[in-house]
Amino acid sequence: MKGRFLQAVTVLGVLLLLATGCSREEGGGQAAAETKTVKIGVIAPLTGPLSELGLGIKNSVDLAIRQANEKKTVAGYNIVLAAEDDTADPATGANAANKLSSDPLVAGVIGTLNSSVSQSVAPVLAKANITQISPANTNDTLTRGPKFKDAPKRIWPTYFRVASLDSLQGPFGADYALGDGGFKSAFVINDKKTYGQGLANAFAERFKEKGGQVLGTDTVNPGDRDFGAVVTKVIGAKPDMVYYGGEYPEAGPLAAQLKDRGFKGPLMGGDGIYASDFFKGAGDKGDGSLATSVSDYEAAGFKESYSAYGALSYDAANILIQGLAKALPSASDVQGARAGVVTAVGETRSFKGITGEHSFDEFGDTNNRAWTVYKAENKEWKDIFSGEFQL
Repeated sequence: MKGRFLQAVTVLGVLLLLATGCSREEGGGQAAAETKTVKIGVIAPLTGPLSELGLGIKNSVDLAIRQANEKKTVAGYNIVLAAEDDTADPATGANAANKLSSDPLVAGVIGTLNSSVSQSVAPVLAKANITQISPANTNDTLTRGPKFKDAPKRIWPTYFRVASLDSLQGPFGADYALGDGGFKSAFVINDKKTYGQGLANAFAERFKEKGGQVLGTDTVNPGDRDFGAVVTKVIGAKPDMVYYGGEYPEAGPLAAQLKDRGFKGPLMGGDGIYASDFFKGAGDKGDGSLATSVSDYEAAGFKESYSAYGALSYDAANILIQGLAKALPSASDVQGARAGVVTAVGETRSFKGITGEHSFDEFGDTNNRAWTVYKAENKEWKDIFSGEFQL
């Protein structure tokens, strides 16, 4: 599996170098004049503390669009990127979704980063029959409803994701912690947001189920940078490790302050902490921290890194582009093709992306359960383990 990911790194790097010279505009002449326009939207945090992740999403979609236009993948159409900044805020995300859904040329949207933002975005896009594919949302309720464990029910038929679920990522991390990690006890913290809560709860449940001890739990607030109170609780509980459900702006300083107080174990988290900006808050005190993410690749070309969700965003965009190629030729216009795009994307089976194969189930979830564990070393994330989560 690791070999497949490393192969994907090379392929993506080469494609990007080729694509950076491509124009989004078609050449002159009669053929160009007849080319229609279709837009792919992106809703992600393009500014603010989580912009590293959001720009990685945007740039990866941009790359997929450039390549599709060069190959003329969607016959008779030129694809244009329409990116909107949600600032990681649900209300702002809803406004972005309303703007895109009111544009008759928008056929699909890649995003969002935050599960909490998609809770506001998904119903808006569903009302307009616009396909949404998230490369990053992991909260189970988005596809399977509030009773996802006992009575799963799809809420929005236009919503899909190539990211896996909290109920899989958290347990994958727990299995690694108890197995190769050798940690028998943990203190679990979350940031009170939809993503962080779901991930931390899934980790704790699996950790205890497999024989680990959760010696304490606590929460922090998004935007906090002083974690003295929770660090004191961790030190008093004496766990082997800390599991954090949240994102890198808080995780970095938390890891540093734990180290400052003499804590010897690692801080572990999900893909929300797997970012180079983690080290802005942690510095070299972040060394030894662990993160799970779905892919292994390197950035090239754009000034911003692809970050945790770049490869998934690239795959999501290409799945959507395949849907456009199937639905647009038989439709009178882009709006008339929206329902067909939803159907075509929903029928995706064994799509071979750079993050592995993707097939959507009846809930809009991918069947890809591949994860990688990364360890912070010398202010960089190094992959140390890859596998598929087994129930």
